[in-house]
Order: sequence, then C-alpha cells, then structure tokens
Amino acid sequence: MDIRTIKLYLHLSNCLHFAKTAQQMHVSPSTLSRAMQRLEEEAGAKLFERDNRSVTLTSAGVEYRHFAEQTLDNWNKLKYRLDPKQDRLRGRLNLYCSVTAAYSHLPGLLDRFRSEHPLVEIALITGDAANAVDMVKQNRADIGIAAKPDTLPESLSFIKIDDVPLVIIAPTFKCAVQELLCESYIPWDRLPFIIPEHGPGRQRIDNWFKQLGLNANVYAQVSGQEAIASMVALGCGVSITPEVVINNSPVKDRIQQLASPVAIAPFELGCCSKKSREDEPVIAAFLQELQRMRRS
Repeated sequence: MDIRTIKLYLHLSNCLHFAKTAQQMHVSPSTLSRAMQRLEEEAGAKLFERDNRSVTLTSAGVEYRHFAEQTLDNWNKLKYRLDPKQDRLRGRLNLYCSVTAAYSHLPGLLDRFRSEHPLVEIALITGDAANAVDMVKQNRADIGIAAKPDTLPESLSFIKIDDVPLVIIAPTFKCAVQELLCESYIPWDRLPFIIPEHGPGRQRIDNWFKQLGLNANVYAQVSGQEAIASMVALGCGVSITPEVVINNSPVKDRIQQLASPVAIAPFELGCCSKKSREDEPVIAAFLQELQRMRRS
C-alpha cells in the first residue's frame, strides 16, 4: 500500500469506472487493475464487484474508502506540518459540483485559488448537484457546490455564491408537447413533466405543483438538471430548471422558456463544507478565498 495507490482507489471508488480512472489518473488499465488486486489482497477482502457493464463497491469497499480518505487526509496534514518552509500550502482539495457549475461558477474561483496556492492538488468530481450535500456529509468531497436545501444539516456550513433563477422550459419544435402549448391556454395538468429525483430542484417543483393545485402528469424522474434539459430538448416533456443550466447547454436552441403562472423562488447557490473540518489548512484556505471573492 502506498499513497499513490490510495489516490487511485479513491478516484475509482467515486467514479466506479476503471477506464475513466486509468485515463484521468494517467496509468494504464492493467496497472490500475493490478494495484486494486494488491489492495484487495492486503485488505483480505473483496473491495469491488464488477462485470462487463458495471462496477460497484462491496460493503468492505465502503469501509475501505473511509479508511483511505482518513489516511490521505492525515498524510496531507503531516506533509504540511513537516514542510520546513511552511510558506506554501500543499495538499489535496476534493471538489464536487455539477457539470454546469464547472462551466458557470467554478472557473473564476479556482483561478483565484490556484494563483494563491499553486501546490494544492485539485480533484474535481462532477455529478448531480442534488447529491453535493451528501457527498460532503460522507467525506467524499471536502467542498460541494450546491443549491442550498430548505433544511441544511447542522453539521454543515454554507457560503452563498449567487442567486440562480429557475425557469419553465419546453421544446421549441413540432411534437406532442408543442401541440399542447399551442392551445388557447396552457393545459398544465396535461403536459408531461420531467422532474428531478430528489434535492432542492424536486422541492421547488413539488411546491409549484401544490401552488397550482396540479395533479401533475409526471413523464419521468431524472438525476441531474443537465439530463432534464436534454430530455426536454428531445420533446419528452417540460420541466423547471435553473436558467444557468439552459444558458450553458449544448441543446439550448431546442428549448424555450414559458411564463410561470406563479413565482418560482430562485436557488441560493453556494459552497457547503463540514463545520468540523473547516480548520483543515486546505479547506480553510479555499473558504477564505471564497469570502474574498464575495467581498470583491
């Protein structure tokens, strides 16, 4: 076991895709497979279940991930303490955000952080923004960029970055959905809705349904706002999504915005982190840079 192997394991346990981990961590697939086999031999347990289509963590793999996270964190703290210069911050920052946030809000913040702390390694994990809070709670990410939930867990803190408007979106081209929109009034109760599986986006759309007294026609429940935008662009239905998702979507020309009969509260977009970890040097430095950006 070595730190490099620990990093490989943590990347693989997050993305659950051997080819992606090999590519992004700059090792060959065979080297990655051998490294994981050695870990399993040393641990005395099977850490992954895999077949030709998928990779999942075993219960032992979940336990080992916690160990690996703690080991890497302790190693980074030790390197920082032992650095004789103590003038340059070193370590690793695990950031979780949606693909859209990686385009829209993260670049400016990371540029500032890297200019101040060029020796810190940035590990970016992208996925459904609705999972950001859980990723931070489970220590799978140090910082998560997310919409603030209606109820923020007591263990987390939240620093606001921006207000993000929500809009109703529909396809622009001829399809069954468009035919319904061409009626003399919009039949909200008959339109097929594509809704998020969970998270603040689901809370917003459920509240919207309640305000209109709708027994909504739900076509699909989908993970990720980017996937929702794609389904609307394919003519599958309508939805409510952050405007910034549409502005950064490659299918925005196939999407139109509809006027809402009731107001939709915007998201508060920000960075969440564990209160118990905010004194860790790398996390503290990132949060400090975020506060400076807000003031500027």
